[in-house]
Amino acid sequence: MTQTIALCGATGTAGRATAIALRDAGHAVRALGRTPARIDGISDLTADVTDPDSLTATLTQLKPQTVVSCLASRTGVPVDAWAIDHGANLNLLTAAQATGAAHFILLSAICVQKPRLAFQHAKLAFENALKTSGLTYSIVRPTAFFKSLSGQMDRLRQGKPYLMFGDGRLTACKPISDADLGRFIAACLTDPAKQNSILPIGGPGPALTPRDMGAALFDALKLPPRYRSVSPRVITTIAATLALGGRVSPKLATKAELARIGHYYATESMLLWNPATARYDADATPEFGTDTLPDFYRALAAGEVRLSRGDHAVF
Repeated sequence: MTQTIALCGATGTAGRATAIALRDAGHAVRALGRTPARIDGISDLTADVTDPDSLTATLTQLKPQTVVSCLASRTGVPVDAWAIDHGANLNLLTAAQATGAAHFILLSAICVQKPRLAFQHAKLAFENALKTSGLTYSIVRPTAFFKSLSGQMDRLRQGKPYLMFGDGRLTACKPISDADLGRFIAACLTDPAKQNSILPIGGPGPALTPRDMGAALFDALKLPPRYRSVSPRVITTIAATLALGGRVSPKLATKAELARIGHYYATESMLLWNPATARYDADATPEFGTDTLPDFYRALAAGEVRLSRGDHAVF
């Protein structure tokens, strides 16, 4: 059945892909935000996610059956994380409840299954609020995004080596494209198995290590492989040093948190965590879609796609 959908976060790449997938599935999608998303066939409505009254007024006008949130903090530092990953989503949930929405779909992240960082705790706090809200919920926890794993292409074009932590096999993930993720989120509207559920999801396997990704980048660029190993302890030392300065300087405290985020992604896989075995389980990590990271690298190398990574840059 066609639904009226209120979507927040449509200006991000995952949010934009979700908006397009919902539109292509025949739904009436309305993008809510302070800036227009400018997507063909999708109307923009002005709403400030940090202002509960603004959101409630907009949703009262719209009367959506489903609310979709692709909101995420830009940096992941504590102030930003609690304001957006938790606070803005809570505002949106409150407005959804007040205006009669039946279903709330949340784009979260698979890394919350082992929370050590501020943004992970903020996301989990909102997940818990959503689960107890009384609304039908779908909590989508994707693995790594293509754009987050593509930042070294320019380095390699400049003749520099591919940077990896340790031997490049410390971590692994099943990357998912924005388009496949958008289609998965759209399916949550009609698939009962995706409702009132937490949904970890990756792209088509196999799981890839950073060394695998480096090899795929070199292959896409038709360059001989060159690697440089960096110890994760380097980031640990940097984070500890910055944390000392952060006791008196908010700027250094922010940099310390960013270093901790970098260390987390350098040492933790974006796969399903099995608490019984205390291991990440690639085989148990669900897969969806058809787009692969090596194909994306080839398209990127050929200039067929453009990449705007912003705060997703790691290197």
